[in-house]
Amino acid sequence: MGSTIILTGDVNLLGVEDNEAPFRRVKETFAKADCVFGNLECCLYDPVMPRTTMMPDLISGYDGFWAPTRTGPTLLHAGYHCVGNANNQNYGHKAIVSSNECLDKLGIPHVGTGLNKTAARASAVVTRNGTRFGFLQRTSQYWPNHHEAAEHSPGVAVIKVHTAYEPVYYKDGKLPPNRPGLPPRIITWVDRKYMEEFQQDVRELKAKSDIVVSSHHMGHEGDVLDFQVEIGHAAIDAGADVVIAHAEHFPLGIEIYKGKPIFYGLGSFCFVKSNKRYLTGWVGVMPKVSFEGNQVSRIAFSLVRQLENTEIVIQPAASEAAEIAEIQKYSDRFKTKLQAAGDEVIVTATA
Repeated sequence: MGSTIILTGDVNLLGVEDNEAPFRRVKETFAKADCVFGNLECCLYDPVMPRTTMMPDLISGYDGFWAPTRTGPTLLHAGYHCVGNANNQNYGHKAIVSSNECLDKLGIPHVGTGLNKTAARASAVVTRNGTRFGFLQRTSQYWPNHHEAAEHSPGVAVIKVHTAYEPVYYKDGKLPPNRPGLPPRIITWVDRKYMEEFQQDVRELKAKSDIVVSSHHMGHEGDVLDFQVEIGHAAIDAGADVVIAHAEHFPLGIEIYKGKPIFYGLGSFCFVKSNKRYLTGWVGVMPKVSFEGNQVSRIAFSLVRQLENTEIVIQPAASEAAEIAEIQKYSDRFKTKLQAAGDEVIVTATA
């Protein structure tokens, strides 16, 4: 039996006034999929006092993105079956607890945050049309001030990453190691303990799911770093069938590893404004992955943009040639081929 899943990048409901508007033009496309999942890049939270009057130290100096709880039904109007909320913007104990309570009332499963580390790491299984879709989410971009979920405190589920800066002795084989101030080579790797815990969680989820999606808040514009590849491969090695990443609001490369897709950067999907300004001009990636049984049979994506009235619109591939070429540039290192077809781009491996 075949099934199809649609995945989206960052969904931030700040600035949404009409709950039915943002997804009005994509909900029919969502409805044709068996399951829809996205990253919720905000907490659903009504603070006791306006943001502008709150003392910064009330929540350790950072306040994340809060969208009013009245915007939560937007996710229902869209047709999301599950959301992930482990990211750098879901911050603050009260905001996280409020957001999860709101999602629970709406009946939308969520992964990535919780009242403690165990709850934050917990997965969700959504059964749709006879197929069990398993989801879990981690963030590698998080704040050092009480953001990570601990044994007895709320927060996000994380995968810790280390960074080192290695001096470059030769740049393109031309410069000897006697030039002060040369840019270093950036090396990143995943903390072993966090990786072991993550892979065990994926294995346990696979044991009770037909299709597993591993979602990650990680990435930087212009490159796919070593740790991202390490996490993507580790997820699939442990049993994941699809890996998605979202963080810097820019599309990145795509890899097919062991026949399974890794989308290293989906960008935004619904992002009207941040705390301080309205955001325009971005383009997002919306993967659509099909399966025959439990095997990936087709990998594709559409590009989306958001209009001033907040509506998200799927773009004809022909009108986004420059954006597709940019994603292809990032994908070349993985020997991945992108082929435009109507309002989709077909993804295949070349080797």
